[in-house]
Amino acid sequence: MNEIEIKIAVKNDAPIILEFIKKLAEYEKLTHEVTATVDSLEKSIFENHEAEAIIAYDKNEPVGFAIYFHNFSTFLGKKGLYLEDLFVIPEHRGRGIGKKMLRYLSRIALERDCGRFEWTVLDWNEPALKFYESIGAELKKEWIITRLSGKALRELSN
Repeated sequence: MNEIEIKIAVKNDAPIILEFIKKLAEYEKLTHEVTATVDSLEKSIFENHEAEAIIAYDKNEPVGFAIYFHNFSTFLGKKGLYLEDLFVIPEHRGRGIGKKMLRYLSRIALERDCGRFEWTVLDWNEPALKFYESIGAELKKEWIITRLSGKALRELSN
């Protein structure tokens, strides 16, 4: 496991991040939703700092990534760390890489005085659900994600 290294992504990593996004979308059967480009990732993550990313390497080969950003808890009155996506290439799973990335992000959350560290998981992803429960994550089943995008977002804005 010592050969696994987690690094903060830099602008030149945008093509790698996009490839991971596409692999994640394929796994989640959501490839039709991917509109991200290298340019949009460079702008959003590395120029505007709207999110951050880490990449897991196995002997200098990228094998996983995570994208995260800050949110805010009104109840705690402080920021939190929100994990948008975490993905490990299937052939590298089961080696503790995902846990190592979550540990890395947990340290960032504590260093930045975040009140919590949150993410969502698809209800059909049993391996992920079991993994998250095994590390002590609380599954908040009473919360339902709501989303406005595309046409609905534009209509509401008028």
